[in-house]
Amino acid sequence: MNDRVTPAMQANPDGEAQLALVVHLPWEDVARLGQEAGRMAAQLQRPVTLDEAVSNRLRSVSPGAHAKPAGAQPTAMPSAASVSSLPSRPPAEQARQAIDRINGTA
Repeated sequence: MNDRVTPAMQANPDGEAQLALVVHLPWEDVARLGQEAGRMAAQLQRPVTLDEAVSNRLRSVSPGAHAKPAGAQPTAMPSAASVSSLPSRPPAEQARQAIDRINGTA
């Protein structure tokens, strides 16, 4: 048995559940979430957090992409080359470019 602690789940009054996660993302994904938050903020006419952008993105995923029924066969994973064709860059450079993209100065 491992010592991992299961994240606390909280039921919300609106019938949804809230689950706290720690996710490690490449800077490019963080930049895309920032852009998504910006689009949502413009549409909703209010500030939007990255948490809200992530929740919106997860809700907008096609129904077939959600949890598979028990016994379903996993689909083949794409190769690393098809996932990202970007050359590897130092983290500081990735961060700078992601921030530039979020600010629209790229």
